[in-house]
Formats: sequence, structure tokens, C-alpha cells
Amino acid sequence: MLRVSGLRAEADGHVLVDGVSFELAAGEVLALVGASGSGKTTTGLALLGEHAPGVRVTGEVRLTGGAAAYVPQHPSSVLNPVRRVGNVLREVARRQAARAERAADGTRQRADGEQRRTRRERARIADELVAEAARRARLPVELLGRYPHQLSGGQQQRVVLAQALLLDPALIVADEPTTGQDGLIRAEVIEEFRRLRAQGIALVLLSHDLAMVRALADRVVVMHAGRVVESGPAASVLDTPRHDYTRRLLAARPEPRAATDTGGVLLEVRDLVATHRGGSPVLAGVSMSVPAGACVAVVGRSGSGKTTLARCVAGLHQSASGTIVMDGRPLPRHLARRARDVQYVFQDARASFDPYRAVSTQVARTAVRLRGATAQEATAQAGSLLERVGLDEQTAGRRPSALSGGELQRAALARALLAGPRVLVCDEITSGLDALVQAAILDLLDELRRDLGLTLLLISHDMDVVARLADRVATLDDGRLTWEEKP
Repeated sequence: MLRVSGLRAEADGHVLVDGVSFELAAGEVLALVGASGSGKTTTGLALLGEHAPGVRVTGEVRLTGGAAAYVPQHPSSVLNPVRRVGNVLREVARRQAARAERAADGTRQRADGEQRRTRRERARIADELVAEAARRARLPVELLGRYPHQLSGGQQQRVVLAQALLLDPALIVADEPTTGQDGLIRAEVIEEFRRLRAQGIALVLLSHDLAMVRALADRVVVMHAGRVVESGPAASVLDTPRHDYTRRLLAARPEPRAATDTGGVLLEVRDLVATHRGGSPVLAGVSMSVPAGACVAVVGRSGSGKTTLARCVAGLHQSASGTIVMDGRPLPRHLARRARDVQYVFQDARASFDPYRAVSTQVARTAVRLRGATAQEATAQAGSLLERVGLDEQTAGRRPSALSGGELQRAALARALLAGPRVLVCDEITSGLDALVQAAILDLLDELRRDLGLTLLLISHDMDVVARLADRVATLDDGRLTWEEKP
């Protein structure tokens, strides 16, 4: 059904993908795994006949048997911010229904007196299609009336999965489909993909989530620096890897550490109530204390209010009441003044960068704007930090579209650190990273806490990451906070 032969992609003289070939039958699941920047997303886009600006793709991609759909790693990049998600889904459904009606007209003679469907009938059919797609994507119908910014990352991901299912595809390319999902939703996504496979839909998974790959994939292709270094049946590659890179990738996992002694309270949240505009409360009287130099993790299901809490701390969510203080003083309401003390690293790093300027330039700008550094000083400091998070000068000098999601997450971390904050808010910042790079970033965060006295507020579904970094854990459920000791 799908044949890829000699796929090659280049940008600005740099080879992104080189000589990738594989085949996929209907109902099969193929997983592409490898480091951030290894070429997985470039390969996945090529299967759809797409590529990032400035990328030249050669080779052959042949798909038979139907259409292909895409589920991106960062769903906010494809969701219209000024339209309710349900209206967008209904528009897609109406187009699909109209296309099916035209196809039916083309294969049969319309009977005398038979009329085309009325507008009301088309609307009813579209509503039924949306309801079915939402059910299959585990998207609660009450969320259809919201705008994308009113949804968590996990909820946005379910919206784009529902949108893909409306196309009735023969192939789905899913880029990190479990990124930002809690354990329960993650299990539901895996089960839904199993059902899709049983219906004859082929899946190409681009993923760092090796547990999901093990649960779903029939075959695995391991990519490193744009090349295939190992491929074969999933059980063979994952249980008895032949290549050293594959072995290191499988062996890397965050190691838990004991909670550390920390200083007095640095950050306090008192009786915080937050709502989405025109909606019900997301946070209901939340209070929490974060000691200086500590890492406090906030966990909970998608939509429980974790990101809203983090955005309130950073001054990014305005529909809130309550008090947030640092060293006993309320944090400034002016965003630029607050950003000197509190920096936010977003789950969707791509959306936080200007698409038309070099990444290194944007990182350096932080030191100029918030710390008054000269352009020369800022450039040198940015280069040093970018190197420390694993981005060389050539990679960081490109525009955001030329970097992978994981590379942009590392750049976003460097940009935040360059501000010299006292509190760093990390919203699922390891979710787009392979195990090897994730381990390096976690080690770096530990070093920064020790060397700079940095305080971390960690938002995560990954309990291995929580166990590796957190001194205390807070659980949000339906907008209410409960505390527990380190797991």
C-alpha cells in the first residue's frame, strides 16, 4: 500500500534525510524512532507529499488505496485560534459528506424526482460524523464549543486526531501522538490505534515513546542523523538490537533520586481561582508553596488545570484572582517585569518562536531585553547555552521550520535560562525528546539547580521524569490541589 524508495531531503546544503526506504501494507503499524533531528518528521511529511519551506525532497513515495492524514506533534500549529474546534470539525465533515455525495452521483443515474440532500440534511450528517470522530478520538463533546487556547495540549491532540479520522484515511502519520497525554488517555490512544489497525488503516508512528511503540508497532525503523541504522520486526529491534545507537537509546531512562534539602519558601500561590473566558473555573482556590532551590512537580490528567496554574504563575493567564508572591512580595502584573524572575518553557516550543528569524538570534534577544546585555555579549552567552543544551552553531542559526520539535524545545530552554530567572516553569519540556537527549537535559536542570539555585515548577505526565527531578509532588484534579511526598 505504501512504498518509500531512496527518500532524500536537503536544506541549505545540509542533508536531513538520506536514502530512506521501506514498505507498509494495509493495517500495518510502522514506527520511526530516533533522536530529535534524526529526520523522522521530515520523512513523515514526505509521506504526505509535504515538506518544510526550503527543503528539497527527492526519491519515490507511492501510496495506493486511499488518502493519508496527519496528526502533528504540536496540534496548536494546525488549529485556528479564532474558531471553536467543533465548528472546524463540522466544516471538514461537511466537505467530506459533499465529496461522498458527488462521488455517488458520478457512479449512478439519479432517479426521476430525486433531489440532492437539503442543507439541513447535510448539517445533520456532518454532526453525526463529528460525533463519531469525537467518540473514536476520546474527545468529550462538551469541549467542541471551546477555542484551542481553552484546551490542554492533550485535548488539542484529540481534536486533531478527530479531524484526521473525518478524512476516512487509508494511512495516518502520527507525530508523537502520546506527547502531553496522561496515562489513562495514553492507554486510550493506543487502544484506538489498535482499532484503526483492525479496520485496515495503516499507521506510521514517529515517536520517542518506546512503550507505545512496543505496544503497537509491527515493524520499527531506527533513524540517526538522517539515515536508517536498523530496521526489522518490532520484537527483534526492541529486544535484541544490533546497532550500538539502538542499544543506547533503549537503555536510557531517568534514574530516580532522593529529595534534597532546600531553603525557605520562595514562591507562594494563595487562593488562586482561574477561569477560561466565559467558562467555569479551571482552578478552584489553589494554594501552594515552592521552596527556594526546590523542584515541585504538578501532575494530573489532561485538562485538570496544570498548564493554567503554570501560566498564572508566569503572568500569562489574566482571568484569575488570588495572590502569587515571591519572597513575600506580590509578583509584578506587568509581564516583562515578571519575566525577569519567572521564565516559562512551553510544551509547544514551535509556537513560541518567530518563524522568520534565526533561532539563535531570538535566544540572544532575551539577554538584551531582560538583562540589558550588549548584542555582542548576548550572542556569546546564547551560543554557550545553546551548545550546553546540545545545539551547535549551524543548527541554531537556522529558522525554526528547519529544526525538529525536540531541537526547538532545547532552544526554548536555553532562551529561558538566558534571562537568569529565579523560577523556571517547565511545561512538558521533555515530551518531544528522545531518551538520550532527555537524560542530558534532566542532568543539566539538576546542575543548574545546584549551581545557580534555580527553582523549578515542573508540569509533567512522565512519572519517570517526576521521580528524577521532583522534591515534592502536587496533584491537580478538577481544579483542586492535593500534596504527596516524592514518588
